[in-house]
Amino acid sequence: MDTPHLQQQDPTVFDILIKETNRQKEGLELIPSENYVSPAVLEAMGTIFTNKYSEGYPGKRYYGGQEFIDQIELLAIERAKRLFPAEHVNVQPYSGSPANSAIYFALMNYGDTAMGLQLDHGGHITHGLPIGFSGKSYHFVPYFVNVATGFIDMEEVRKIAHEVKPKMIVCGYTAYPRTIDFKGFYDIAQEVGAILMADISHIAGLIIGEVHPSPFPYADVVMTTTHKTLRGPRGAMIMCKEKYAKDIDRAVFPGMQGGPHEHTIAAKAVAFEEAARPDFKTYAAQIVKNAKALADELLSYGFQLVSGGTDNHLILIDLTNKNVTGKEMQSACDIVGISLNKNTVPGEKRSPFDPSGIRLGTPAVTTRGMKEKEMKKIAQWLAKTVEHIHDQEALLRIKKEIQEFSLQFPVPGIQ
Repeated sequence: MDTPHLQQQDPTVFDILIKETNRQKEGLELIPSENYVSPAVLEAMGTIFTNKYSEGYPGKRYYGGQEFIDQIELLAIERAKRLFPAEHVNVQPYSGSPANSAIYFALMNYGDTAMGLQLDHGGHITHGLPIGFSGKSYHFVPYFVNVATGFIDMEEVRKIAHEVKPKMIVCGYTAYPRTIDFKGFYDIAQEVGAILMADISHIAGLIIGEVHPSPFPYADVVMTTTHKTLRGPRGAMIMCKEKYAKDIDRAVFPGMQGGPHEHTIAAKAVAFEEAARPDFKTYAAQIVKNAKALADELLSYGFQLVSGGTDNHLILIDLTNKNVTGKEMQSACDIVGISLNKNTVPGEKRSPFDPSGIRLGTPAVTTRGMKEKEMKKIAQWLAKTVEHIHDQEALLRIKKEIQEFSLQFPVPGIQ
């Protein structure tokens, strides 16, 4: 985006912006939770909607001057319902973690029992991490993947659910490379009388693109962030059955938040319209094709993939057989111009600050127009990086190759 006023008024901030712009243009973004928004979404986020306080909901605001704010929020809700068969939608949550907290606040009492996937098995920090809000406020009992296979064992989930009788079961993850059995979780929730919550933050775009099963009509409440594979602004929304609508709305406001960020809601509306277009399905399908191609190529270089591969947009690699830690690999990849993140793996034996694995994915590189043949090159660079992880000169040679390659694929919103 053009930023002439920023350049003139605050050249220090502008200079940092330019450096980040160049980093994004000249490198490869493989963090599976990151993506590039369209120029239209960027423009919406920078509009004067940011000037307006709008506590409350359309038609029931606490401040005046809301006519057009109501219009933009109702438009976002309407467009969200075109993407997902939700009975009720709240587009106000600031991000995924506050949205999950609002769901728990709405539908459980402090101390109630819930179930979520163990963090180092692919769950999120808001799914019951003991030192986090969810773990301190509620009695979260973890379920797990089978360490040997990397897959969730649904019969083990059923066994735990029958033992602890949770008020809520959470499914949907941050580092699980396989298809989620929403129907299976629904059956278990029905058996024990639990509310089923689906956190589809990572896979929302894949669900819209019909390359991953949908949590509808199985889940009672569904949360998604609006970035990641949905390719919108950083934010979130909560979708639920009508019987939970009032409780969810009250939990978001005034329960957990004050005034919503209407400039972000405007950008959500733009992103939802983009995701409703036919070419978005093509994009979502290519994300999965690229992830599978990248996984296959990584296997050929001797990388050990958790669960042996991927069904979605992300890949989890256990680097133990490479005698490299996740932290070392992330640092080396920063040098060569590949962004990914260190990550725990099931059965982790190391510290979460220097774990055994790395997590990577294909949404952002797919947005730039890369396809299967480019995934082969990326896998080769990752293999070279591991091979030369302590050779600074070799890493800088790889960096030059990646810079030349990356500049062939424009980043949306960067001129």
